Amino acid sequence: MRIDLIVPTPFDILTGSNQYDRHIAMQWRKAGHAVEVHALPGRNPVPDEQALAAARELWSRLSAASVIVIDNLVLAAFDQIGEALAARKVIVLDHHPTGLETGLDPDVSAALIETERRMLALAYNVVVTSAITAARIIADFGVSADRIAIIEPGTEAAPRSYGSGKATINILSIGSLIPRKGHDVLLRALARLFDLDWRLTIAGSDRLDPVTAHGLHALPEQLGIAERVRFCGEMHGEALAALWREADLFALATRYEGYGMVIAEALKRGLPVAVGNGGAAAALVTPECGVVCPVGDVDQLSKALRRVIFDDTLRHAMADASFAIGQTLPDWPEQAQKFAARLAVQTRNI
Repeated sequence: MRIDLIVPTPFDILTGSNQYDRHIAMQWRKAGHAVEVHALPGRNPVPDEQALAAARELWSRLSAASVIVIDNLVLAAFDQIGEALAARKVIVLDHHPTGLETGLDPDVSAALIETERRMLALAYNVVVTSAITAARIIADFGVSADRIAIIEPGTEAAPRSYGSGKATINILSIGSLIPRKGHDVLLRALARLFDLDWRLTIAGSDRLDPVTAHGLHALPEQLGIAERVRFCGEMHGEALAALWREADLFALATRYEGYGMVIAEALKRGLPVAVGNGGAAAALVTPECGVVCPVGDVDQLSKALRRVIFDDTLRHAMADASFAIGQTLPDWPEQAQKFAARLAVQTRNI
């Protein structure tokens, strides 16, 4: 099967931060499909002129024999193509509606929601990464359930995390320095735990929202916890693996997740988790393996973290439960095969 996958830039199939697109494309190629990944330049999801021009140019040279999959992060750039998308029976990969991104100007958010609603109506099918996102798209975007396929992210094989073995509890948080990830909430919650022995490492890109990133870098000093917090930027490979190995607890006070891939990775490694309940973030978390707090609730998150950091017995029991859940999660070859099966139906209709 020939597949054209259109994704945002920058994209690197070996190290890219867009994990879902990267892993799916790699597995499709391993399975023998002819996959061409097109990283659309310019600004997205609110397209600038460069993105719009690139979308027009790319559309003009796509093979008539390929199945087209468009990541919804670049979907608005193809609004100008209009009914041509419907004619080609395009598949949209919707991680979560872009207009729901935290911190957007209300007018920008409304415009993105309206554009996505219009574009999803033109799509032949929509692939989403969680049942919660599917329900949201059905309720708010008018997409019928029979046009939606839920294909959750996979997980990679990973060794269990046993922590540093020291008295200090190493807390790991992974996510870009953007408002939606709730790093500010996590920092404020931990600042109240001045009597406990903990250290926090935040791994994530600071390029997507420089203003928010600057504020986050300054916040630990303002809260009096600068010596306990480390920002290490976007990490890959062995450097990231080392962070996972040395962690005793994973925390992400996210305001919204379409699935929560990094939470699944924490479970795979047997880490207790503390998360916000925005979107699908808490879907995999049971009371046995972690704690779930309301979005933005510094007080509740601080109290929950106190229990997990202070009580070694509780934390170790949560780690065991987390690891057991993590071993039941699907892998990437399995999920890529499900996605490809959905596309195979498409090839009979092109």
